[in-house]
Amino acid sequence: MNYNYLRYFSVLAQVEHYTLAAARLGISQPSLSSAIHHLETELGVQLFEKVGRNIRLTEEGRFYQEKVDAALNELNQASMTLRESKTSAPVVIRMGIVSGALDSTVSKEIKDYIRQNERIRFRLTESSAEELMDLVREEKLDMAIVDTTNRDRSLHFRKLGQRNFCVALPQGHPLEKETPLTPQQILAQPQIVFNYDMENSFGQWASGAAAEEQVLCTVNTARSAISLVAEGVGVCVLSEEAAFPHPGVTFVPIDNWHQALYMCILYDKWLEPPIWGFVEILVKQLRKQGQ
Repeated sequence: MNYNYLRYFSVLAQVEHYTLAAARLGISQPSLSSAIHHLETELGVQLFEKVGRNIRLTEEGRFYQEKVDAALNELNQASMTLRESKTSAPVVIRMGIVSGALDSTVSKEIKDYIRQNERIRFRLTESSAEELMDLVREEKLDMAIVDTTNRDRSLHFRKLGQRNFCVALPQGHPLEKETPLTPQQILAQPQIVFNYDMENSFGQWASGAAAEEQVLCTVNTARSAISLVAEGVGVCVLSEEAAFPHPGVTFVPIDNWHQALYMCILYDKWLEPPIWGFVEILVKQLRKQGQ
């Protein structure tokens, strides 16, 4: 069994797109197609099926993906063990997270990965999606979880799932008992804007066009926003992951409003196996959570 064929299959199974997979692997699309053909011939099963101009895993392919990913992870772990016998230098994973997206799943995977790999260290950067994408382009981050995409072909985005939003209100606010709230109800209130610049304000997301908002204060962290809400400065829209209990604050869900999250990496950039291994684990767990 050819190791490269298994690695190619694993990446193609994740993205289900020959062009994207070939770019990520740094090989030509014909080479990737040939490798998958040889693998299917050797196994005697069809791993992918065509759907229009795209492809998707067959039932056999989904079963094989689970086994192959587990095997590749074991090989990565073995490689790390061998390297550790020669050096004790830490492997630093530089990861960006759009503000408010550090939930329990991400935190748990970081904790587990550190416990399983003594050399692993994390350097987390929390910022806006645009700033994180710039850092990925500049190779100052290995990966980033962002809440938007763009057409920059130097970046590759893999959808992870979605996050829900709520609004933080001062206790006793007239809207406190009206749940869930509509975007229009929220827009009428004085706003504390958290993590979003004025071009990507909640007003535009809610209405599809520029909206007159009463933006009284902009902040960079959920803690600052919630503290201001507690003092009655205004209301704040934030992700459910960023909403933590605070005296004087009530959190109310927003009616049918959520936002997709994506894993952003740089095309054609080689990542050390321990770093790439964490990317794959995180993508799989966040997609499972979003199902």
